[in-house]
Amino acid sequence: MSAPNENTLASPVGTTLDRYIMRKQAEFPFATGELSQLLRDIALAAKIVNREINRAGLMDITGNYGAQNVQGEQQQKLDVVANIRFIRALKNGGEACAILSEEDDEIIYTGNDQGRYVVAMDPLDGSSNIDVNVSIGTIFSIYRRVSPMGSKATREDFLQGGRKQVAAGYILYGSSTMLVYSTGHGVACFTYEHSLGEFFLSHDGVQIPAQGTTFSCNEGNWLDYPEWVRCYLTQCKERRYTGRYIGSLVADYHRNLFKGGIYLYPPTAKNLNGKLRLLYEGYPLAFLIEQAGGKALAGTEAVLDIVPTDYHQRAPLFIGSSEMVDDLVACMAQEGVPTAKVA
Repeated sequence: MSAPNENTLASPVGTTLDRYIMRKQAEFPFATGELSQLLRDIALAAKIVNREINRAGLMDITGNYGAQNVQGEQQQKLDVVANIRFIRALKNGGEACAILSEEDDEIIYTGNDQGRYVVAMDPLDGSSNIDVNVSIGTIFSIYRRVSPMGSKATREDFLQGGRKQVAAGYILYGSSTMLVYSTGHGVACFTYEHSLGEFFLSHDGVQIPAQGTTFSCNEGNWLDYPEWVRCYLTQCKERRYTGRYIGSLVADYHRNLFKGGIYLYPPTAKNLNGKLRLLYEGYPLAFLIEQAGGKALAGTEAVLDIVPTDYHQRAPLFIGSSEMVDDLVACMAQEGVPTAKVA
């Protein structure tokens, strides 16, 4: 009787995030390991936040924290927990010299003035869904600093613009926890294996379908949307597209990335510039979608081409399958809106 194949006895478990990062480090001629370590620090914080989310109901860390963040939004307890965890991981990692968070007004200095990178982040997106066990996420964006090494990070380090990102990504805390990121060489997705405590590569070279049949939008604001947005949504309904809106940006985005679709957060009469933050929501997700073959638009221009002027600047967001974004642009032209500049 022949001996069993060794792969039958112990099949490979896959490629870990650490091994993947090490292999890809050669894509950066200037890199000396700091960016790789920074991504590991983010992954470590994600594991800790994942643990906190999974036991939130047992630890009394759901519900309101009792304060508002700089955006004027009611903070949830898990917002505060996630913010602390990511800041602590980035400080201890030593590679980031400064952090910009949705939960804080000003730059957070890590004390690591020799760090080569700055990080902008939304520590926990989808706060309104926390208490009802709906998928939520973390969004992050990484820049190579432009201020002198050894000095404090400056405003200019964070206001370089979306095209200057060296890496961006998000973590989805859902039925499985997934880390999706890009360093400008395609999009990779990793799934967390709880028993081993590791992220394993589950999807490499992710590409969004050019056409989809799903639109994600809060139609409760229909009467406040511009006519060209209503024109496009009407077109979606006439084509019998499916409306899917979770109300958690990362979750809606993730579904459309893999299945095809478009996410819309238009301007309204009350919020002429939209509500999503450019630096730590718009830029990183637009960076990823372009790497995956999709498009991201903010009104009349590509998201990544908007010139930032403020840490917490807001912008509309229309992001997803390229042909669906093109259809939106056609509706803009039909309603007399200047043709959007989108790649």
